[in-house]
Amino acid sequence: MSDPVTVTIARRVSVERRDEMVAWMQAGIRLASEFPGFLGAGWVRPAPESDQWHLLYRFDSHETLGRWDNSRQRGWWLGAGEPFVEETRIERRTGIEGWFDPPSTYDVEQISGVATAPPRWKQTITIFLMFYPVSLLANWLIGPLTVDWVLPLKVLGVMVVTLPFMTYFGLPWITRNMEWFLHGRPAPWRRG
Repeated sequence: MSDPVTVTIARRVSVERRDEMVAWMQAGIRLASEFPGFLGAGWVRPAPESDQWHLLYRFDSHETLGRWDNSRQRGWWLGAGEPFVEETRIERRTGIEGWFDPPSTYDVEQISGVATAPPRWKQTITIFLMFYPVSLLANWLIGPLTVDWVLPLKVLGVMVVTLPFMTYFGLPWITRNMEWFLHGRPAPWRRG
């Protein structure tokens, strides 16, 4: 199973066509929400008077996203927006990449169950569930090799081993498997 994928598409629309843009995006999100694996969508604008729009949508895997991307429904929807929407950039993100984006203020509209950032306490618990055992294992394995090292070098040795693992494997795995907890859904073993 692959990580959930968030797609951000930057688009430019004339300010006076705001209502058409909102209706067009709502229609697209309604269509996407009918596809298996859809996790939510919404849009962001840098300011209420901006002509820049960023549509965000999320699917539970590259495979389910691909079914939406290649669907005739999406093709029809994109065609309906062609007269007034200019696409300027597409970005796809998986795992925890978005956690490190710089904070900004935005005019945000959220619809259709968009997965907002989980509460920090849930993020803390989820990270702890991966970080503690990995850290414990790394200290147990590396400890005998670094017994004569000063504390800062011991910590550095453990960090050099654990950080790449956590970034590329541990945190994406735990966030994917704890998504139900992070977003307040029933545990997988409790679903009927």
